[in-house]
Amino acid sequence: MGFLSKLFGGSKTSAKKQVEPIEYNGFLIYPEPIAEGGQFRIAGQITKEIDGEVKSHRFIRSDVLSSESDACELMVKKSKMFIDQSSGKIF
Repeated sequence: MGFLSKLFGGSKTSAKKQVEPIEYNGFLIYPEPIAEGGQFRIAGQITKEIDGEVKSHRFIRSDVLSSESDACELMVKKSKMFIDQSSGKIF
């Protein structure tokens, strides 16, 4: 079974970081930059609970930065701007 597991990628463990959300106007912003060729693409999700159901908006931007922390910071800024421009009516 170990051989088949290795053959089909089952032995790889994906260590996904736990992201602390940033609360903004009732929304939770999760910065989740994507590593690409030594740089980090701006990505993440915005969530909000509406009528007991958690709604989520995932986005990936074309912007890439050399620092993961810079990508997180810019993602949060762009998310706040998106929330403000849409008057909070994302979902």
